[in-house]
Amino acid sequence: MAQKIVIVGGGTAGTTVANRLARTLAKEIEAGQVEVHLYGDQSVHLYQPGYLFVALNMGDLDDFIRPQKTLVHPRVHWHEQSIKELDLKHHRLITEHEQVPYDLLVIATGSVPNFHYVPGMAEVTENFYTPDGAVRLRDRLNRFTEGRILIVQDMPHKCPAAPLEITLMLDDYFRKRDLRKNVEIKYTYPIGRIHALQSVADWALPHFIEREIQYETYFNMERVDPERKVVITMDGAEHPFDLLISIPIHQGAEVIRRSGIGDELGFIPTDRTTLKMIDQEDVYVIGDATNLPISKAGSTAHYQAEVLVKNITDRIQGRPETTLYGGKVACFLESSLGEASFITFDYHHPPHPAQESEMLHWFKGMYNELYWLTARGLM
Repeated sequence: MAQKIVIVGGGTAGTTVANRLARTLAKEIEAGQVEVHLYGDQSVHLYQPGYLFVALNMGDLDDFIRPQKTLVHPRVHWHEQSIKELDLKHHRLITEHEQVPYDLLVIATGSVPNFHYVPGMAEVTENFYTPDGAVRLRDRLNRFTEGRILIVQDMPHKCPAAPLEITLMLDDYFRKRDLRKNVEIKYTYPIGRIHALQSVADWALPHFIEREIQYETYFNMERVDPERKVVITMDGAEHPFDLLISIPIHQGAEVIRRSGIGDELGFIPTDRTTLKMIDQEDVYVIGDATNLPISKAGSTAHYQAEVLVKNITDRIQGRPETTLYGGKVACFLESSLGEASFITFDYHHPPHPAQESEMLHWFKGMYNELYWLTARGLM
């Protein structure tokens, strides 16, 4: 009987792992010794970092969407189905229509923003973390000619650099429209600096000062008053806005919370180097679904996929699993509409932002085009 590898989640992490396994285990799959199954609940694949560019009118949403089935290798069994429960005790998934046994399970269910976590936020906020939100924010920005933009965020959330990026890009956006003098931009952060990574905060702060971007730290939201257009923080202060852009707290996928296998936010306890679920020898976790204290970003999933695929391949082929994930992450940092910086870091080496340049911005644009090769497991 074939060994059954089941991957849950059709985003970057799950699709990349499935496609890479289709190549590294090609011989075993063709011989009927291994099956790779990928489960996802959407017919389309969304390149989420593209939403930022949609919001700033630098790309169309269609540029960042592909039919999921066109990205999946022919050796992978693609199932467009919702998973109701992950039953780890009995090594099976439960869908609407069937119970699916597995030998090895890869959980790549991602994370989702919770706009209802802060009372009142969902009624009035704009965002660039959902496809509809990015389009709606683009339209709001096109009409926005004066007033106060307030950018707020809760932790954890995907792509920790994105709030800084949109702040710096909005400054350039309104300068190019000759409206910056009429628009007040205020960025907020919940701890005592403007980014969790000290070197990134140190990189961004001079830009804020030079461009007269307001900022406030230790900004922890209690609620939003949609009628009065104010954010009330836990210290009782009120912060008015004309346009609220929020990056809400993210949580693990509903199926994780429903299955009772995650922490209080629905993230899965994961070994930081082997990427196995704690106390589960046959379950691997990748990408945003883990509870690891590292960036929830596409590059994280990319580097984790390399480790996961190597270890699963070694396991199937009878070798010990010796490849360890070192915490590697890489990220472009857009500093304007035409320049970017770049960072890379891991568990043992902090990031050192590169000098921003047009070339790095161009590289980011190129990667937006090349991402589909990553999803196909070719990069």
